[in-house]
Amino acid sequence: MSNTSQQELSEAILERAAQLLRRKGVGIPDATIILGSGLGKFTNAIQDPVVVPYSEIRGFPETGVAGHDGALYFGTVGERKILAWSGRFHHYEGHPFDRTVLPVRVAAALGCNVLVVTNAAGGINFRFRVGDLMLIDDIISLPVRVSPHTQKFHHRYASDSLVNEVTHLAAKAGIAVTRGTYLYAKGPTYETKAEIRAFRIMGADAVGMSTAAELNEAIRLQMTCLGISLITNLATGVSKKKLDHSEIAEAASLREKDLMELITRILSGPDTPLYKPEYRFR
Repeated sequence: MSNTSQQELSEAILERAAQLLRRKGVGIPDATIILGSGLGKFTNAIQDPVVVPYSEIRGFPETGVAGHDGALYFGTVGERKILAWSGRFHHYEGHPFDRTVLPVRVAAALGCNVLVVTNAAGGINFRFRVGDLMLIDDIISLPVRVSPHTQKFHHRYASDSLVNEVTHLAAKAGIAVTRGTYLYAKGPTYETKAEIRAFRIMGADAVGMSTAAELNEAIRLQMTCLGISLITNLATGVSKKKLDHSEIAEAASLREKDLMELITRILSGPDTPLYKPEYRFR
């Protein structure tokens, strides 16, 4: 299928999805959040949610990764209306990039202009330990960096001031966070020791198989963006332990309470900086 045909198909899916969600009672979200592997328990914090399985949205792909629920939740967290996506679409599963960013585009079509993404990532930085929380302050994207809908390159992925404010917010809550550069690699196989050494030289602190396209699309749509990585394993060569996807749930449980509190404070806390208009990309 040509790129033009792919884009036309995605536009049709987007329009149908937005219409369906409105009919089901999904309103205008204050913020949308994409929940990474092992991080889906945040949906328990959403009050009186409207739940829509992806399977009910015509044209939406299926999620095929363990730890991904495959449904969206719309409801209240504190005083904010939140649209949460429990499960994402990965390029390595065979989905074109314009499908992997459908949650971002649907949220924007519903009137949302704030995106938070979370992911499970491998730690490249020698300072990292399993269970660390990293605020993403920059992205290295391999092999693609541009949005599927534009040839414009973006030179920022998060506002330094926003990351600084969220770091301060976390500190006030007694939640330890760090910040760093996230490297996107297609997957699905884990990286080799040589690749990890190269990524470290490039300046990467953590590596994963998602997130970059979502952030890039949100920037194109002039949304406020924030990314959070949970370090679920140490990358090949950083640790001698064999990598296993089952580690993700174990690592998530280590920081589950802190991560849920941090996300809640970021999305709906009285001192959250997330909704300041100066942090929208324009």
